[in-house]
Parts: sequence; C-alpha cells; structure tokens
Amino acid sequence: MKYILMMSGTKADFDAYAKWSKKDLEAHFAFMHAFNKELKDSGTYVAAEGLGFPDQAKIVRAGKDGTPITDGVFPESKEFLAGYWIVDVESEEQAYRIAARASAAPGPGVRGKPEPIPIEVRQIMSGPPEELL
Repeated sequence: MKYILMMSGTKADFDAYAKWSKKDLEAHFAFMHAFNKELKDSGTYVAAEGLGFPDQAKIVRAGKDGTPITDGVFPESKEFLAGYWIVDVESEEQAYRIAARASAAPGPGVRGKPEPIPIEVRQIMSGPPEELL
C-alpha cells in the first residue's frame, strides 16, 4: 500500500525556519538525508521532496479558453505544504511509524528540544474507495 506523508507548516513556521542558524539547518538536512537513505535501503521509499516557500505558491485554473489563470500568494492560508514522502509499505501502522520518525527531525526549540513536526498520513488511492462503489 502506498501512503503520502505530508509535512505542513504555518507562515510563522516558515518565517522562523528562514531564521534558523546554519548549525540547526545542517543538522536538519543531515537528518532528512539519512532518513531518506533509510527509507531507500528498507525498500519503502517511492519519492520525497521539499517544497518552495509559500510566498512562491500560485493556484492555477484553466480559463474558458484553456489558458492558465494564476492566483496567489495566499497569506491568509492557515497552513502550507512544506514537503512530502511517498512510501510503499505493508500496513498503515508501518506508515505511522515512518511518519513518527520524520516528525522527530531536529531543529531549534525550547530548551534545545524541538517540538515534533506534525505529519499527515494519507493512503494513495488507485481508484475510488470501495465504500463508494
């Protein structure tokens, strides 16, 4: 079963991240690279990407003639997607364990211990849910 594990943050989270020290950023990126390698080595890794800051985001819709119409940036949004992993695992519980590990990424925090990062876990569907059929 494939799951997407999504890391989100508020505008304040992104603003704070932009002010992290070089040491904190290096520790965070080292963790993420090692975490992704663990996923690859275990055979559960499908994809992972960090995303640009929210001030670069646009919403795109097709106009009446099919041309793209963009809208944004949306500073009133409460949360923004920061990055994601797609994993292929045996069970939902395994996806939860992987998400918990990602949640523990290092960063600056109160008394040197960062708050765990919330990770949303959702199954990737290959068709409509059975209850809708």
